[in-house]
Amino acid sequence: MVIVDGLFITIEGIDGSGKTTQAELLVARLRSEGYTVCQTREPGGSPVGEHLRALVLSPDHEISPEAELFLYLADRALHVSQVVRPALEAGQLVVCERHADSTLAYQGFGRGLEVALLRRLNHMATGGLQPDLTVVLDLDAQHARLDGARLDRLESEGHEFLARIAAGFRELARAEPERVKLVDASREIGAVHEDVAALVMSLVRRRPSSDTGTEEGP
Repeated sequence: MVIVDGLFITIEGIDGSGKTTQAELLVARLRSEGYTVCQTREPGGSPVGEHLRALVLSPDHEISPEAELFLYLADRALHVSQVVRPALEAGQLVVCERHADSTLAYQGFGRGLEVALLRRLNHMATGGLQPDLTVVLDLDAQHARLDGARLDRLESEGHEFLARIAAGFRELARAEPERVKLVDASREIGAVHEDVAALVMSLVRRRPSSDTGTEEGP
């Protein structure tokens, strides 16, 4: 087993961009190289969070943008305190599908809520925790891979909504280029994975590792 200082890696992007697939491929690769990985997601990732996920994503409910925001923030506060921080403190690599940047993109750029306010609320919900690396799977809305027979409440909003969110993620990457990295998600799954893995491994290998006693990882 390789032990490094805890790292928080988030996978972001519009609905249908391949986040779950890429998160699973990344986690499998990291584990195959000896790293201890906590794989999680938002909304969800904690017992109460899974109930919140079912509520906020259910197409059976009409939820105002403000109520939607606070449901996501409640989930995030629980998730960070119960799952993410303990894993990081144990020296694990945390790979999370969606986190605070989704709130900026969806509720900010998508719903039109004030982004500066959303940043302050995210800071409160996370206690100031921020990902070490955020990989955005960049995909135009018209290419989103959605199952029309199983759309959740947000997936049902349509391409115009997704286009605003995609533009929002690109703006976040321009604002924080050291943390937020865009990866072209329109390509074959394996090619996307290689780019995601390269970004993550570059970060991981800069962290101290107990198996070498140096600043380099495996």
